[in-house]
Amino acid sequence: MAGRDGALTAALVRMVDTLVVDYDPVELTQELVDTSVDLLPADAAGLLLADGHGDLQVFASTSEESRLLELLQVESAAGPCLQAYRTGEQVLVEDLEHGTQRWPAFAERAALEGFRGVCALPLRLRNDRIGALNLFTTRAGVLGLDEVRIGQALADFATIGIVHARILADSLVLNDQLNIALNSRVVIEQAKGMLAERAHLDMDTAFGSLRKYARDTNQRLADVSRALVDHGVTLEAILEHQVRK
Repeated sequence: MAGRDGALTAALVRMVDTLVVDYDPVELTQELVDTSVDLLPADAAGLLLADGHGDLQVFASTSEESRLLELLQVESAAGPCLQAYRTGEQVLVEDLEHGTQRWPAFAERAALEGFRGVCALPLRLRNDRIGALNLFTTRAGVLGLDEVRIGQALADFATIGIVHARILADSLVLNDQLNIALNSRVVIEQAKGMLAERAHLDMDTAFGSLRKYARDTNQRLADVSRALVDHGVTLEAILEHQVRK
């Protein structure tokens, strides 16, 4: 337990670092899903965040499979993440083979991607719900009460940061920030696809390489992605920082 507590403390410190200077919701949400998979026995994670109009958008994921599962939930308006967001309650399905009746399309697609369990955690602060975090496992019955507690603590921490940023900004500025973040996600996906296609990489390796280059050069992921799309940085430069599996 002491080892886990130390890892959790280190993870929270990393998340604090994303909030101290020039708050970036893209980096904060990506740090949340990455940390969740690092600390918990989850094999993938995804995050949905409500935009200025209250519509859920896919903001972060740890793999292409989890990103597509989040998109499916948004498009079908059904799934554990949607339920957690709407109710503000945790949704834990230990084995999706016995949960298909609730979200048949989601359960079928999750099974095709090799996932057996899912836990959806609301991003909430009192009565304010701003999104939800999904944890996926390839085995059934992996996430217990302790793991759910830690996952919710991480989600709550991220929620406080996002809500705090909203409080500091008026509604017009907030909507602009959210729109910029959403546009950033679009550019990131474009750059990821471009890098994957031209360098013959899978989507996850392409994304990891982009993010590593951004960190190594102390730049925002969105700025690096835009530079790649606009030919302001070369593929070769990014590939020098390629994440090796």
